[in-house]
Amino acid sequence: MLAKTEFDAQFSSMNVDWLQCSVVVSEPGVLSGAYHFKGTRVPIEALFANLADGSTIDEFLTWFPGVSRQDAEAVLRFAAEILKAPQLV
Repeated sequence: MLAKTEFDAQFSSMNVDWLQCSVVVSEPGVLSGAYHFKGTRVPIEALFANLADGSTIDEFLTWFPGVSRQDAEAVLRFAAEILKAPQLV
């Protein structure tokens, strides 16, 4: 798996409830409870890390065939909405 990026660290510090995104799950026995795409063992962190490293969404989908374009786009839309929302400090 790719190293954490600055982008990942930003999301971690925001306490995002990824379970509000319908395509994301967290299960104690899968990936040590890390948020991942439903029905896969692909952490959502992999999507953001690859995009931050300059990969395209098409490349990501090729590398992680268990993730559908629809699910990847749902996670990106969810993240965009979170970033638009005012944050309490």
